[in-house]
Amino acid sequence: MAAPIKAVWFDFMGTCLDWHSSIVTALPSALSETEKSTFALEWRQAYFDANTKRLAEGGPVEDFDDTQRRVLDDFLDRTPNLDIKHLFSPEVKDRLVAAWHHQTAWPDVSEALRRLKNDSKLEVYVHANGSTRLQLDLVKSAGLHYDMLFSSELLGFYKPAPESYQATMKLLKLKSDECVMVAAHASDLKGAKAVGMKTVYVYRWTDDIREDQEVVRMANDAYLSDMHGLDRVIASF
Repeated sequence: MAAPIKAVWFDFMGTCLDWHSSIVTALPSALSETEKSTFALEWRQAYFDANTKRLAEGGPVEDFDDTQRRVLDDFLDRTPNLDIKHLFSPEVKDRLVAAWHHQTAWPDVSEALRRLKNDSKLEVYVHANGSTRLQLDLVKSAGLHYDMLFSSELLGFYKPAPESYQATMKLLKLKSDECVMVAAHASDLKGAKAVGMKTVYVYRWTDDIREDQEVVRMANDAYLSDMHGLDRVIASF
């Protein structure tokens, strides 16, 4: 008999937060809306690629802002559109990095958290790569409430390394079959499933832009188009 679910862990940016709108707003006004959106999506993917490379090389956890600034500089150096590089002054770069600290929640998230916490009586946590300061700023700007914020900076490991999930479970005194990971990132859920957690994929158009969604659907315990009904799905585990 399966153990009852006690806790739900959420990836943060992309899964719970609309990072795309914040970054698009902070980009130079000389860019078209299409250029801004494309730039934001590709910069975000470049950040994921940099973290994957860092994890594969066994590098230490890096401050989120430092990573984003470095990735932004590298991304601009590689961009084929040389006409836009002059738009990114040091002040613009500072504004863009700061924009990651102020995001709004997707409209379905607040109610999903309320149902899990108040109706289902489950513990809810953020478990995300990034810094603790970043997460504190984001819960304030988004108006969301969790029982605890776990960052890669705090844990000393990046997802999807198994040590990241294991460290949080040890701190919370929870077993893997008592936990559910919710994310819009297939790699996060692959790591969670590898340590024995249940996994729920929530599709967000801003994330996993390279993933085959049918493959993702088959790889997880549940696949949702949004967080409506998340509590019922978790109750079925």
